[in-house]
Parts: sequence; structure tokens; C-alpha cells
Amino acid sequence: MTNGIGRATRALLTYGFLGLMAFLSVFPFFWMMLGATNSSIDIIKGRVLPGAALATNVGTFFTQVNAPLVFWNSAKIAILSTVLTLTVSSLAGYGFEIFRSRHREHLYRAMLLTLMIPFAALMIPLFIMMGQAGLINTHIAVVLPTIGSAFVVFYFRQCTKAFPSELRDAAKVDGLKEWQIFLFIYVPVMRSTYAAAFIIVFMTAWNNYLWPLIVLQSNETKTITLVISSLASAYYPDYGVVMVGTVLATLPTLAVFFFMQRQFVQGMLGSVK
Repeated sequence: MTNGIGRATRALLTYGFLGLMAFLSVFPFFWMMLGATNSSIDIIKGRVLPGAALATNVGTFFTQVNAPLVFWNSAKIAILSTVLTLTVSSLAGYGFEIFRSRHREHLYRAMLLTLMIPFAALMIPLFIMMGQAGLINTHIAVVLPTIGSAFVVFYFRQCTKAFPSELRDAAKVDGLKEWQIFLFIYVPVMRSTYAAAFIIVFMTAWNNYLWPLIVLQSNETKTITLVISSLASAYYPDYGVVMVGTVLATLPTLAVFFFMQRQFVQGMLGSVK
């Protein structure tokens, strides 16, 4: 009897704690959705109920913002960054794990050390490099620094450890070259890893703020994150409009995550098929 009460108490405490953490995690998004339906003054007052200003806020947002252009800018940067980062980083992770050389581990450790360098220390050198290359105020300047991601290389190398070596040996016996093994065997087998990395890199690129703020200087090149920031930093910000923009900016990342949720979980668990 006592054991049953103890188990029930532990279960109650466990699920109560998990429920509280889930509420704290979801509440900001819930409040953002409600804020999009309220006027700016109601949001300032802390209203946490649905309002009647959604149509007004949406209309104001599309009046003040060239939404198709800024969303296209964000999508272009995010897709280019994701494709190039996954291509380069997966090749690097595959190479670090498959090919053995005398200095392999030294190079790998040196690459991992770059994770300790804060981006604030790299901004000025990067800006000077982009200026000398004539890439300031272009989307290429935003994409290029993201391609060589030490974290994604590390992630792909760790996942490549689970790649069956027998498949590679069999492919070599069949006469496949290394690039064919990578493209036609490694990539399909590691698709869950690619899916997880895709979500991480896409969300990072879509939400990127600091570097685009520095390098993109015209309204025609700005992304949705920069536009929302400018709306929020106005002299008299309309927080209802800001909430609408934030909700719209969140939808693409939510769609990508929920569409690839199963593959993301498998990739994070190191699943290989």
C-alpha cells in the first residue's frame, strides 16, 4: 500500500514538473499568437485573451512591409545556406571518419577549437573581407560564412561512425569510385542524419540576425528578422503588427520541423537505415 502511494506521488511530481516545463516552453508562442489579435495598447497592458484587432494588424503589416520580398530574401538565404552547408559539412565529416592520415586528428581538433571563438570576434575581419571582395549588401555575404560549420562537420563525423563499413567495402569490390559511394550509398543510408542537420541549419539560417544586420544595408536585401526588428525598434512600435510579423516568420520553420519531425528524431538518435 505504501509502495503504491509512493509510486503515485512520484508519478504525480514527475508529470507535474514535466507539465510545468511544457507550459513554460509553449506559453511564449501562445502569447505571441494571442498578441497578434490584440492592439498595441492591450499588449502593453499584458492582455492574455484573444482580441479583435487581427485583421487590422495583418493589414497594417502588409501595408508597411513588402512581405513577398523579405520572405523571398529569407528563403533564398536559408535554402542556399542549408544546401551548401550540408554538402560541404557532410563531405568533410565523411572524409574525417573514412580516410585516415597522419595529421587527421590534429586538423579535426583544430577545427573543433574554432567553436570556442565567439562570432563577435569574427565580425570585423569578416566585414573587411566581404568589403574587399565587393560583397557588402549582398546575400552571398550572408551565406558564405555559414558554409564551413564546425558543429555540422562534427555532427556528420559522429553519425558516420555508425555507417556500415561493409557497404563501402562491397561497393569498392563492385568497382564504384569514392564519389559514387558517397553519393549513391552514403547519402541514402544517412538520410535521417541529413534530415536532422537540415532542420538545424535551416532554422539557424532563417533566424540569423546579427550578421545580416551588419552586412545587409538596403531595404531590398533585408530579411524578415531584420524587418521585424525595425518594426519593434520604431519610435512608437505597434506591437500587434510586430506579433503578426513574428507569427508569419515562425510558420516556415514550424512547417519544416513538423514535416521532418520523424527523420529529425531518428537522426538525433543516430539511426541508420
